[in-house]
Amino acid sequence: MRLSSTSVTDDPELATADEVPAIHALRRGLEDWLAARGVDQWPVGSLPYERVAAQVADGQWWVVRDELGLLGTMRLVWTDPDYWGEDDTPALYVHGLMVDRRASGTRLGPALVAWADARARTAGVPWLRLDHRASNEHLDAMYRSWGFEPVRVSDRPGFAVVLMQRPCTP
Repeated sequence: MRLSSTSVTDDPELATADEVPAIHALRRGLEDWLAARGVDQWPVGSLPYERVAAQVADGQWWVVRDELGLLGTMRLVWTDPDYWGEDDTPALYVHGLMVDRRASGTRLGPALVAWADARARTAGVPWLRLDHRASNEHLDAMYRSWGFEPVRVSDRPGFAVVLMQRPCTP
């Protein structure tokens, strides 16, 4: 996969079992990075290795690599009852969007979301959805700048999340 200044120029690839350690390590590294900056998004240790392995086995994780290894990743699912409840609105849900710090500023994050948008559109799904902790104003502003609008706030044990969506691009 290559990255231009504004988009992913090849498709992300479905993660394999061999990539579970790298996905988990990227997540743990970002958890530590966020915590060191006082950003409330992913508590340290909140995504167990075994859960990543099960999600990879289920075909949920997509990866972007460069010559140094994992550059970015995201998890895509067609339903999200844990956060959105029993909502039967056709949508593709983006979770775990992560970009390695060495790709900061490359716009890989929005490029991955654009790729997910195209995947949803090809599947005939009208909505792309994601969420973030309600306390994370930075992500809220960033996702709004990518065209997402808040739908509602969902209370979780110990925190709240903002559920957001945008129509897939025509």
